[in-house]
Amino acid sequence: MSNSGLNRRGALRRLGAGAIGAAASPLWVQELTAFARTQARARTAPAGVAAEKWAPAVFTARQNDAVVALTELIIPDTDTPGAKAAMVNRFIDQVLADAAPAQRNAFLGGLAWIDERSRSEFGTAIEDASVQQQTALLTRLADEENHAAADAAGVEFFHAIKSMTITGYYSTEIGLRQELGDDGRLMLTEFHGCDHPEHQG
Repeated sequence: MSNSGLNRRGALRRLGAGAIGAAASPLWVQELTAFARTQARARTAPAGVAAEKWAPAVFTARQNDAVVALTELIIPDTDTPGAKAAMVNRFIDQVLADAAPAQRNAFLGGLAWIDERSRSEFGTAIEDASVQQQTALLTRLADEENHAAADAAGVEFFHAIKSMTITGYYSTEIGLRQELGDDGRLMLTEFHGCDHPEHQG
């Protein structure tokens, strides 16, 4: 991944039906991605609960910290707020709470995989790893040429969290209004995914 993260407007052009490598993704990723889009279209208000009052329905505190860190790497704070400011972690937690158990468990299994890999490679949990370490690990998982069997679970997880991050971000006021200057006419069904080479597949 580049330091500037996703090409955000490119993400909008290609996020939608069959986006983000769905054809090459396992069934659980395809189903969870589609469900997240359905949930995003149904959102009527931002997740505006104060941080000290919000509690995840699915994630443990450490899992939530990990998701915050990973989603912020996917859509970082640049000239406009990133995934953390848009509280994409809350969107993903709610999607998982409402998703089928098999999809939820697959996502959580992938999150556990990336944490275990971080501990193995860096000696620390993924949420406590440095940004450089986190970026190095995600960059390897984002590489479309990475067909290593040992990384398969992580690659699947990256596809899932990437698509959910983009979908969640662009269903918030930050994503639609601050990032895109939307006047309320944009619809998630028009979005098509990321066109940045390292985010394909």
